[in-house]
Amino acid sequence: MPGSALALVLAAALLHAIWNLGAKKADGNHHFVLASALAVSLLWAPLALYLGWDELPRWSLTAWLAVLLSAVLHLLYFNALLAGYRASDLSIVYPVARGSGPALSAMAAVLIFGERLGLAGTLGLLGVVGGIVLIAAGPGLWRRGDQQSARRRSLGLAWGALTGALICAYTVVDAYSVKVLLLSPLLLDWLCNVLRVPFALPQVLRDASGFMPALRRQWPYVLLMAVCSPLAYILVLYAMQMAPLSRVAPMRELSMLIAALLGGQLLKEDERHWRLLGAGCIAGGVIALAL
Repeated sequence: MPGSALALVLAAALLHAIWNLGAKKADGNHHFVLASALAVSLLWAPLALYLGWDELPRWSLTAWLAVLLSAVLHLLYFNALLAGYRASDLSIVYPVARGSGPALSAMAAVLIFGERLGLAGTLGLLGVVGGIVLIAAGPGLWRRGDQQSARRRSLGLAWGALTGALICAYTVVDAYSVKVLLLSPLLLDWLCNVLRVPFALPQVLRDASGFMPALRRQWPYVLLMAVCSPLAYILVLYAMQMAPLSRVAPMRELSMLIAALLGGQLLKEDERHWRLLGAGCIAGGVIALAL
């Protein structure tokens, strides 16, 4: 894996963990989804339009369909992620989602793009699965009587797994867009956010009176996401152009270590050391996948 691609992925991992912490603290719902999409669309519009003035007219129908599909998958992913954060702890939902996502993406890269995992990659997948079990189940495998904690853990596992499947889906679509269709990573991400607005709007219109109160509470986190989320993913898309998907997808999940630390230290979530051990196993797995 080229050093430049590795540097991009590591920077993206830090940014990704930071905006996920903000999303968790915002306790966001459909209002947060729409506000974030609008903020990204407006904030990044000048640069995207400047870079895309000559490129966009040359896009084929296939390119536009790929962007539309990516927008829908990203919207489903974001809603699933926020639902998981409302139901469980960040240090459960985030590592499960970010652990299962690269494992599925690596297997998809083998099947779709003809990439190879090898022995280290296979061991890495096992490490990811083992870490997920540690974080999602933890001491609850043998603890009795803590039904509330067990329920939160189960919900975190379910929402995290769904989020991971959606991560895999949009990762494969976006990898095809930047590696095969040669679309600009910045334009791809910006247009996906623009197209998410009409998809997110109907649910907000059914609860229109709650939008402004929610925005007044959540605007710092909306702004944080509008800056960090697109930048993190644009860096990953550029890395995908330099290196195989089966290497980039796992490496970006080093953000799980940061998220597990933030979830435990800043959000004061329970079983911090146990979850950090699980996050370490997942990180070791994704490093093996990358190597």
